[in-house]
Amino acid sequence: MKQREHFGSRFAVIAALAGSAVGLGNIWRFPYILGQYGGAAFIIVYIIAGLVLALPIFFAESIIGRNARSDTFGAMSKLAPGTPWRWAGLLTVITPLLLLGYYSVVGGWSVQYLFKSLSFSFTDIPAEVIPSLFSRFITSPWQPILAHTAFMAMVTAIVLGGVKQGIEKFSKVAMPTLFVLILVIMAYSLTLPGSFRGIEYLVKPDFSRLTPGAYAAALGQAFFSLSLGVGTILTYASYIKKEENLLVSGMGTAVSDLLFALIAACAVMPAVFAAGLQPGDGPGLVFETLPFIFHKMGQGMPIVSTLISIVFFVTILAAALTSAISMLEVGVTFLADEKKMPRRRATLLLSILCWVLGILCSLSFGTLSHVKILGFTFFDALDTLCSVWLMPLGGLVFTLFVGWKMSKPAVRDEFTNGGTVNVRLFGVVYFLMRFVAPVGILVVFATNLLM
Repeated sequence: MKQREHFGSRFAVIAALAGSAVGLGNIWRFPYILGQYGGAAFIIVYIIAGLVLALPIFFAESIIGRNARSDTFGAMSKLAPGTPWRWAGLLTVITPLLLLGYYSVVGGWSVQYLFKSLSFSFTDIPAEVIPSLFSRFITSPWQPILAHTAFMAMVTAIVLGGVKQGIEKFSKVAMPTLFVLILVIMAYSLTLPGSFRGIEYLVKPDFSRLTPGAYAAALGQAFFSLSLGVGTILTYASYIKKEENLLVSGMGTAVSDLLFALIAACAVMPAVFAAGLQPGDGPGLVFETLPFIFHKMGQGMPIVSTLISIVFFVTILAAALTSAISMLEVGVTFLADEKKMPRRRATLLLSILCWVLGILCSLSFGTLSHVKILGFTFFDALDTLCSVWLMPLGGLVFTLFVGWKMSKPAVRDEFTNGGTVNVRLFGVVYFLMRFVAPVGILVVFATNLLM
């Protein structure tokens, strides 16, 4: 039997896991909700939510993956043979592929806007044209599909390289580069006149904004920020060596993810306020507001403005790629482990399927905008299905499996590396996985139903 690949070092483990966690949401979503729900007050709630909800789910996935050393379906079959748990594992094979179907469309937008930066598009056109660039681009039939195709080609090429030569090598370069680039953008952003108002917007505590919606947003952000419930952590954990400390890997990933989100907020919001604009949410902040800022910068120093815009969209592209490769890897591992399909064939097959799905999502902004599924376009339907229902359901499956199906000695042995590390903390982590995390996920479900 061919020996299973594994990550070569602790840095490689954290880089890959953090790469899966750090994505587009860190750059455009986190800054917005941070300011919307009380700045520093929200950060406190978010960190608590991460410790009591997100990290236990992260550890649950890691324990299953490293213990079984298999894909999500195979892990459940191996640890609970002859039970329906394997079908729950299959759910977390399908979810990331659906997620990649529309995520790759947004990744394609970053490809297109990087090209626009390289071609000086944000400094060579009238300011009044810039706000309409994004809507004109996503509603055109061919340009977004070409950009989506380019993004999927990059994802496919990285995953084709395998765990060590593809995912590990890319993550070890991409993650440090991401932090350097976002620090460069932050440093420049903070030098702009009026940028202080953006920092004040982010960090000024306003406890009056901590409404039930704020707590729900903190739970949701903590849950989704670490890519939980879709099998990516479980799959990557199956490549982690037995002597690796899961607590250190988990904390390193969580800290890296939070740190990047905070730096991104300090990079984006000061520039938004310096330009005299109001912060928006969703992709509009990145693909509508910021190009306008780059244009305003370019009126006095076009070269600097263009360089900053290039750095910014390279950062967004790299963040999108590190998350996307983990989504594709889940399905590739499943076909390689369970169907004994060669890795190359599995990668190409799933990439084509996600590419086709992405075309439908891309066209839902234009040609297929009239086609609805329960009132949603293809893009919005997949987004709602994955983020609102399937991801929390996957997280619930993993915590219930570790907390209630696996034996406590087996869980302890995996988390403590046979009783050599983290022994004193195991009781706390096990209690959170068994009781607190499932309740937290049910709260997320209830909130989604009521909203």
